[in-house]
Amino acid sequence: MPRGVAIPEIRQQLFAAVERLIVRDGPSRLTGRAVTREAGVATGLLYAHFANFDDFLAGYWIDRSFVVSGEVAGLPERAGSGTVAGNLNQAILATPMETLLALARLMAFRPDLVTQVETVLGGGTAGLQAVERAVAGYLAAERQLGRVAVGADVEALALAVVGVLHHVALMGGTDPAAPLRIQRAVAALTGDLPAIAAPKA
Repeated sequence: MPRGVAIPEIRQQLFAAVERLIVRDGPSRLTGRAVTREAGVATGLLYAHFANFDDFLAGYWIDRSFVVSGEVAGLPERAGSGTVAGNLNQAILATPMETLLALARLMAFRPDLVTQVETVLGGGTAGLQAVERAVAGYLAAERQLGRVAVGADVEALALAVVGVLHHVALMGGTDPAAPLRIQRAVAALTGDLPAIAAPKA
């Protein structure tokens, strides 16, 4: 890249590069030089936008957490339409599996960054925590409509759904069968939930 030539959306270019590296090689060998080499830009560009490499990783985590939370934000509004399993799968699979895999690996490798991430996003919103909250809120809304049993523990169900998502993403996020495995697990978790709301007496 010639000097003095502006690079559009350099942050997203760097975030895409680190995501590819985490998916391909894991997070243990990440360096600023490796990221900028993958992105095809000068090493100094990363540090022109971020104070240090930890700041960059936190920036990536924050950006992808926004993506994940944005995909599930409207889930509670779907209550009463479609099927419970269908709504859950549509929301949790909207984020690319590669992104979920990279985020899960980074969260496991660098849990010390959670505080920095939550300073920006707020408590309980880093990574898949936003998914858990949205799923619990959605299931609670469905419970009010009679499509989830009155005594159902929606928080536990939400944790189970996110546990499936995290496990499959972490262990086989690049496997083409990963989305199907998640769909089957969600169907099993919600198999006794009706497709339509029970009629009111």
